[in-house]
Formats: sequence, structure tokens, C-alpha cells
Amino acid sequence: MAIDLDELLRFVETVLTANKGDHFTTLGICPEYVEHHHVGVSMPYREALIGDPDTGVIHGGAITALLDTCCGFAAATALDDLAMTPTIDLRIDYMCAATPGKTVYADAEVYRVTESVIFARAAAHHGDRQRPIATAIGNFFRMDSELFTDMRREFRAAQAAKIEGGNRG
Repeated sequence: MAIDLDELLRFVETVLTANKGDHFTTLGICPEYVEHHHVGVSMPYREALIGDPDTGVIHGGAITALLDTCCGFAAATALDDLAMTPTIDLRIDYMCAATPGKTVYADAEVYRVTESVIFARAAAHHGDRQRPIATAIGNFFRMDSELFTDMRREFRAAQAAKIEGGNRG
């Protein structure tokens, strides 16, 4: 059984926007696409993300969080059902500074899946994947699906209520 990618996209959107003030909303990460073994996200330039006030360059920690998030969501596309894929290990290689004022995009792909680990890699860029700002390679834990039964039930109930509420309005 393969994961429902439409449901995963709704889950990704919920995770990225549900908790005002958390690191996802602070970073402003937005989903761009969710496909089997591939995910793309973006992070618009914002003054709150500046690491060097003299140059206006985005802080490297924001780029790291963007790449980790993108790889983690890509890893989730390799699952059979909706669940989380915690980061085991992540390596980031910085190629150049992000250009001030420009949105940063990240594209991740899963390149190997084992019984307990999902391997993903990603690149952060300004729209040209051949000119990365940074690249990442990471390992993500493939946890027992039963651990997420309550999470799935609550998410699906909230989605059903949202649809039902929209049908009444």
C-alpha cells in the first residue's frame, strides 16, 4: 500500500501552519509539491531570517531547517500510511550565501528505503537547481506505523470536520 499523497500534502500544510510562532511559521516554509519520493518547499525572504545584518544574508540555521524539513517530508512519502519520520542524521554542505531578498527553494528526493531507515538528499537554491546554496543528505527513522494511529485518527477527524464545516457554509 502506498501513502495517499493528497492526504500527505494536507498534513504537510497543517504541520507548517498549525502552530503560530513555532519554527515552521517563523521560517514561513510553504509546500510547493509532494510526489512519491520527492518534495519541494520554499521559504520566502524575511528580515526575521537575516543572520548577518550588514549583508542581509539569511542565517544558515534557517537554510538547515528548510533542508531538514524538506527531506523529512520526502521521507514520509516512502511510507505506507501517514506518519512522522524523525531525523537520525543530517549533513549540510554550504556552497554559497543565499542572495538577500530572494526566496529559497528546497527540493528533496528519497534515494533508498530500508526496513528502519529512509535515506534522502536535497538542495536549497533560488530557482536554479544547478546552482545550489546548500545541499543536504540525511537519514530518517522509519518508525512503526502503529505509533501514529492516534495522530492519523485525529488528523483525519479534523479534516472531515473541516470539509463538513465547509459544506454547511
